[in-house]
Amino acid sequence: MALKTVPVTEAAGMVLPHDMTEIIPGEKKGPTFKKGHVIKDSDIPHLQRMGKNHIYVLELSGDELHEDEAALAMAQAIAGPGIEYDSQPSEGKVGFRAEAEGLLRVDRRRLLALNLLGEVMLATWHDNTVVKKGDLVAAGRAIPLVVPRQVVDEAVSIASNAGGLIRVLPWKIRRGAVLVTGQEVFEGRIKDAFGPIMKEKLKDYGVDVLSYSLVPDDAGMILEEIKKVLGMGTELILCTGGMSVDPDDVTRKAIEKAGATDIVYGSPVLPGAMFLVSRIGDVPVLGIPACAMYFRTTVLDLVLPRVLAGERIDRGKIAALGHGGLCLNCKRCSYPLCPFGKG
Repeated sequence: MALKTVPVTEAAGMVLPHDMTEIIPGEKKGPTFKKGHVIKDSDIPHLQRMGKNHIYVLELSGDELHEDEAALAMAQAIAGPGIEYDSQPSEGKVGFRAEAEGLLRVDRRRLLALNLLGEVMLATWHDNTVVKKGDLVAAGRAIPLVVPRQVVDEAVSIASNAGGLIRVLPWKIRRGAVLVTGQEVFEGRIKDAFGPIMKEKLKDYGVDVLSYSLVPDDAGMILEEIKKVLGMGTELILCTGGMSVDPDDVTRKAIEKAGATDIVYGSPVLPGAMFLVSRIGDVPVLGIPACAMYFRTTVLDLVLPRVLAGERIDRGKIAALGHGGLCLNCKRCSYPLCPFGKG
């Protein structure tokens, strides 16, 4: 990189190393051309009107990139499916936004590798965050005005090999069923508080509830209800209640008898230790413990979006929820703007 003085008429294609202020009495006083601006032929008459016959400019070698060029090259590799980014960098910075509602996924390992390079950076939201269309989910930039081409090439290679470092997965499951188990609810001795909560959670994600049923603590009847909703074409089943070790809590047994596989019972999350994840064929079946009636946010809120985005949840993924899995039970819940589930 070299700094030199050149006639303004010969400055096209060169880079300004500082802001250039324009003063128009009574109208304007401020930078018209900012640091890092690449001078165009069309800029030269304006610069001359500002009294600039000679200017200081940066001259880049073939081994260097201007911050805006570097940022744009990285952005093209960083953005995966479901992500759009600024086509015009601002002082070397590019913002990344969700193209649609869904689940943000961040390649944390490769994100770290990129940020270890130095001279370039990318900051993101947490992995597995639910996002809306247009949400700013990441921002990246070249840190100095001029970046070694080799650093940018390495950053591009890291992101390209991953098919993008950030992406938004759309919701894949659109039809669900809710089975509320419990003798006292089935017989009408107490009002069902579980079902309305589960239906509302599914509705928030655009899931159509095909069936909402009350079933007693009878493994055979629960089994038959599971078969029934599978026949209706449901893509997700939420079974509430019957998840503890009580002799009358037979929901888990019924799920097993229905042919569930990949069963994971128990999670390192509070509230939600007695949570169950399984599948019957391609249909996820989740067992929701009683805590979901009493707490606004539980393990279900951490797992459900991932299931709706088509992710298969195994024991390793459940075990990983322990870091950050303790809800502080704040008097005023601000989830997801809190540490819960952000391990």
